[in-house]
Amino acid sequence: MGREIGSTEYTRSQRTRYRRELRRNLDLFETFLDTAEFVDEGTVGVELEMNLAQADTMAPALISDLLLEDLEDEEYVHEIGRFNLEANLPVSRPQGQGLRDLETELAEKIDRADAAAQTRGARVIPIGHLPTITEELFSSDEWRAPGARYEALEKSVLEARGEEIYLSIEGEGKGKGLEATFDSIAPESACTSMQLHLQVPPEQFAAAWNAAQAIAGPQVALAANSPFLLGRRLWHETRIPTFVQALDTRPPELATQGVRPRVWFGERWITSMFDLFEENVRLFPALIPESREMAEEPLLTEGSSPRLHELMLHNGTVWRWNRPIYDPGVDLPHLRLENRLLPAGPTPADMAANAAFFYGILHSLVHERRPLWSRMSFEQAAEAFQQCARWGLEARVRWPKVGRVRVADLLLEQLIPQAMEGLRNLGADADVVERYDGILSERARTGRNGARWQIDTVTSLELRGATRSEALAEMTRLYRAAVDTGEPVHAWPVPARKRS
Repeated sequence: MGREIGSTEYTRSQRTRYRRELRRNLDLFETFLDTAEFVDEGTVGVELEMNLAQADTMAPALISDLLLEDLEDEEYVHEIGRFNLEANLPVSRPQGQGLRDLETELAEKIDRADAAAQTRGARVIPIGHLPTITEELFSSDEWRAPGARYEALEKSVLEARGEEIYLSIEGEGKGKGLEATFDSIAPESACTSMQLHLQVPPEQFAAAWNAAQAIAGPQVALAANSPFLLGRRLWHETRIPTFVQALDTRPPELATQGVRPRVWFGERWITSMFDLFEENVRLFPALIPESREMAEEPLLTEGSSPRLHELMLHNGTVWRWNRPIYDPGVDLPHLRLENRLLPAGPTPADMAANAAFFYGILHSLVHERRPLWSRMSFEQAAEAFQQCARWGLEARVRWPKVGRVRVADLLLEQLIPQAMEGLRNLGADADVVERYDGILSERARTGRNGARWQIDTVTSLELRGATRSEALAEMTRLYRAAVDTGEPVHAWPVPARKRS
């Protein structure tokens, strides 16, 4: 969740002043980045977004306000949808048992929220898209959580676009995709993710970001868990096109002209973190032009680091899949890479394994003598990202020294072993590496990530006579029951296709 704001209406003069201050922030950040001392501890962090479903029907449960009151814990916060809940996990390290502790913490966060939800007749579902969401929910005003930030964001997106939000996503067959319009940004609330943070020193940030971009395709294929939206079977990771389109401020004419979308993969490798902030200011108009004075925020921290209010607020409204984060801290500032492309779920074991892959492969790639991104074009990385989001582990990608290859084979034979070696070099204990190596390798070998299990389960239920809506509700019940077992998704059973 981003920071709260104090207004949803802005005058022309306020917008003009914000633009001027934004430029000043950018100039200050450039100088500060070159001269300041930053914290360099290599810590990691996780934000987990979850869905709330009614226990009996598995339909969205609009109870996040009540649930947060029940939990009374600042580590649980609102997300944009009233059927969403976000949990923020403590900062940790990947060394030793760190990733195993992360798995335990994920389980505790889900279990505590789920226990509170059950007292209100609901369940917590860690999944990329809640399969039972309907267009009727998004046509009402009940879907959005309270908060001026969400209201201002929606108003700014719709005003900039000048017309309704349009979703157009290819589906399982001809004529079976999604074509729908919405008078709100409600589809964005369908997208629930697990976001991974990595603290990075300034001199290493460009390499880390380039590595994360290069590996984004295989990463999303391995973890895909969002094949159904509004009753349709779409991409294996449908969150990707949904998020892009739900927050698209461009009418079709501007898209045709090449104006960049606010949810953005990018278009080039970088040489400095500053490149990303400069692009944000140069290419994207402000959505929420709240000045530092309006926010009543001081200019400096106690340690005299600039807060850069305008630049940070603007950065929060350009949704890169790998986003740069500047945090002024209290005594010393730090920089983070925020990896935003993973879906939530299925289980704590699966999510910890996904984190193990990301942190391990990044460490390995950043320290290669000949960087991966010097051997592939940015266009190749972007194409792989799209193909892997569309087809999951069944995608075929172009890869240096390999050519066109099935991504499951690339992961199994090259990338997962490389990630595990990276974890060893980071200092992860041998038993931790062995655990997540086994989970990831079996997922790639069987081809069964969360998306594949959902697709196969719904297919089986429909072959047994269920309608699509019945199958989606039952699949969601089975999904929650499987989460309760703690077993990774590759080991989940699929219902028999015919009754015995």
